[in-house]
Amino acid sequence: MRESSEFSSGLRSGIVPALSAAPFGMLFGAVSVTQGQSVFETAMMSLTIFAGASQLVGVELFGQRVAPWLIIASIVAVNFRHVLYSAALTPVIAHFPLPKKLVAFFLMTDPQFAEALKRHEEEERVTFAWYLGAGLVLYVLWNIMTLIGATLGGFITNPEALGLDILLPIYFLSLVMGFRKRPNYLPIVAASALGSILAYATVGSPWHVSIGALAGILLAALLPPGKGKEAAQ
Repeated sequence: MRESSEFSSGLRSGIVPALSAAPFGMLFGAVSVTQGQSVFETAMMSLTIFAGASQLVGVELFGQRVAPWLIIASIVAVNFRHVLYSAALTPVIAHFPLPKKLVAFFLMTDPQFAEALKRHEEEERVTFAWYLGAGLVLYVLWNIMTLIGATLGGFITNPEALGLDILLPIYFLSLVMGFRKRPNYLPIVAASALGSILAYATVGSPWHVSIGALAGILLAALLPPGKGKEAAQ
């Protein structure tokens, strides 16, 4: 009964993040087919990879027929944040057996990480049943929306003209705002933003993602804990 309750709680925790990510899943499906992928290839990519931003980067580079090594390097740059996520999440799920940890890391997305960390900071135990419930909501809805986007993608010849390209920045902005009450939030976000902008202007995309993250990490390491929180009071 306890596991069933935890699983139901996880399902409820995952609903809002899943709905927030749903338009992005549809965008990926639409962009993928416009870049030459079939509906089947698009669906399989979401089912087996399940990493939204890097999937989008990958299909766009596939469409441009760039060298395979550049596609891999670009995806690594975009997904570098998951190295940081896993480091922060490992203590939270340290009690999971290895097979469950592997499942947990497969399901670890931006909203999944945010929800798990929020639950941990509220001093609630992150059980595997809860984690699985939250992750499955995200996984299932993401794949449904990918399939819908891929099916309708043939009717969308120019996603940018419809403003669909703005969904990704809005999606990540909502995740960042979820941490706004944490210590040192403003200076770290400002450092990440500035580092990302400078990197975009000098190095280019997608390297600005990792460079911006490293700028924020460096400042976070230098600032004393709680400084930002005290300043806000």
